[in-house]
Amino acid sequence: MGAVVIILSYLLGSISFSILVAKKIAKIDIRQHGSGNAGATNTLRVLGKGPGIAVLLLDAAKGAIAVGMAHWLSGGEDWVVVFSGVAAIIGHNWPVFFGFRGGKGVATTIGTLIALAPLPALIAVIVTIAVIALTRYVSLGSLVFFTLIPIILILNEASLTYIIGTLTVAVLGYIRHIDNIKRLVQGTERKLGQSKR
Repeated sequence: MGAVVIILSYLLGSISFSILVAKKIAKIDIRQHGSGNAGATNTLRVLGKGPGIAVLLLDAAKGAIAVGMAHWLSGGEDWVVVFSGVAAIIGHNWPVFFGFRGGKGVATTIGTLIALAPLPALIAVIVTIAVIALTRYVSLGSLVFFTLIPIILILNEASLTYIIGTLTVAVLGYIRHIDNIKRLVQGTERKLGQSKR
């Protein structure tokens, strides 16, 4: 049953709302516009605040629903719950329904981690918002978020399963942000609200 729930979570994560919303509203493939990323930030840049916020909430909901579904179906089995959340993020990043070309998993990660570890996730979200507000680098804020969660859990001596799960999430986040990290180091990363040159 655990494996089935994890597979279902991956399939749920593979529903790319950025692609679906862009096709519905503007009849475009969001992956061919802006940064080419199928996620909330690129939707915001290309289609505006309304669609961007909608995609953010829907993508976050995928992660939270995957965790809730796993908790319900597995009776709260730690490894099933945690890795169903991880599977939803993997589905968002590499969606089977869209040629394995998805987003960077930030919104889905937020939803997943809020469902898995509400207080640590809330602390990390507040810090992330502050980082983005101060620097206007969404990618930097995202990296801070990925990094903080496992650190907070380790400091609070959380379950090893949760620590391993959130470390896995952090690794996935860093993998999807390799180009952003390079641009941040080079000083060429675009800031929020900055048009593409």
